[in-house]
Amino acid sequence: MSQNRVAVVTGSNQGIGFATVKALCANFEGSVYLTSRNEERGLAAVEELKKIGLQPKFHQLDINDESSVLRLRDYLKDTYGGLDVLVNNAAILLPFKEGMSDDTFAEHACTVMQTNYFDTHRACKILFPILKPHARVVNLSSMLGHLTQIPGEDSVAVNLRAKLASPDLTYEELDSLMHNFVDAAKKGEHTKYGWPASGYYTTYIVSKIGVSALTRIQHRDFERDSREDIVINHVHPGYVSTQMSDYKGVLTPEKGAVAPSWLALLPPNVQEPKGAFVWCDKTIVDWVKGPMPPLD
Repeated sequence: MSQNRVAVVTGSNQGIGFATVKALCANFEGSVYLTSRNEERGLAAVEELKKIGLQPKFHQLDINDESSVLRLRDYLKDTYGGLDVLVNNAAILLPFKEGMSDDTFAEHACTVMQTNYFDTHRACKILFPILKPHARVVNLSSMLGHLTQIPGEDSVAVNLRAKLASPDLTYEELDSLMHNFVDAAKKGEHTKYGWPASGYYTTYIVSKIGVSALTRIQHRDFERDSREDIVINHVHPGYVSTQMSDYKGVLTPEKGAVAPSWLALLPPNVQEPKGAFVWCDKTIVDWVKGPMPPLD
């Protein structure tokens, strides 16, 4: 049956995604798809892995383009009858550097939230219906996506954290909160609603908090799903030396792929982690209260 099993890693022509494809090629019994917005870069990445004896396949995927996600869905359904492993890795970081204008922060908020949260959410809605029984889904979050990254003990911050942490949070409510951040950022009023102040990573923080909160809702759905044993987790891969981190990270991409690939390969009928926030060393961390382990 392995010839009919298939794994997909989004945004995987470089960095953690590329290293995750590499790990899955070595350990997953089935086809592994490296995906990229740019076909030329994606095919070049595939050739790089083939040089070391691995056999990834390629499919173009731009999560910002709904038609691209639909084409991938249809291809997987027609070719493999569905999807066994999905690693949602595609994301962007637009740092808000000192001296930039409020208008720039607002633009960044729109762009980063669109890709990292809204388009990731849409890709899930398109691809989740073709997940097979025993499928594994891994959402790449970050230590910056931990709920404690929303600071403060004033009522608006406390209430915002409570909403995001609620076990009854719905997709519609979460979408509304993420839109609230974007709309408030355009007016320079996001702190009034409890969101972090404008800073280098603010939009990335909010987008990854959104991804983690989304994962918890998706986990609830899978617990009630008629398909057996679909497991989803969200993961902090570590502070990895990639283009996104300006190569300042302390871990190699291969180290950053350890936890995501482990979660992607969890055995059938595993009891935990399920719906968990998983640290780069595979430790399960309380997403609401912490504490977070040290970076190294």
